[in-house]
Amino acid sequence: MQEQVDERGQELDRERRGLLRIGLAEVHNPSMVPTLNPGDQLVVQYGAVVRPGDVVVVRHPFRQDLLIVKRAVERREGGWWVMGDNPLVENDSREFGTVPDELVVARAWLRVRRPPGAGQRSAGALLSWLGSALRPVRVVPCASAARLSRRLRAR
Repeated sequence: MQEQVDERGQELDRERRGLLRIGLAEVHNPSMVPTLNPGDQLVVQYGAVVRPGDVVVVRHPFRQDLLIVKRAVERREGGWWVMGDNPLVENDSREFGTVPDELVVARAWLRVRRPPGAGQRSAGALLSWLGSALRPVRVVPCASAARLSRRLRAR
């Protein structure tokens, strides 16, 4: 319990010092389908405390110039176990292990879906897009995330 209090205290310190910043990240591959699609943009918070179930932007442990979007499944020794929501894409902790805290860049807060293509700009298409364009990023409950992680690791 003390660890959670310390994390929250550190978060409040960062907020007071203005270190929590907001930015945009774009999704480029299908590893987070169905939650996120290629072309979706994320409103992210840099320096935010990560909790199990959060969607995060991390530096790839083997190619630190590459930023990837994954779900933080659980805390493990040495960092975060992260996975994509698409079980068919294995570019996650099943491939590279835990991600150290210093490689966690930001936590996603909101998904912004790209607008329909130029040929689909009817009023109905725009209204349909508007209804689903902005959504909070879904958080997977901790127990579900842990079960998902164990099941996929057992394969």
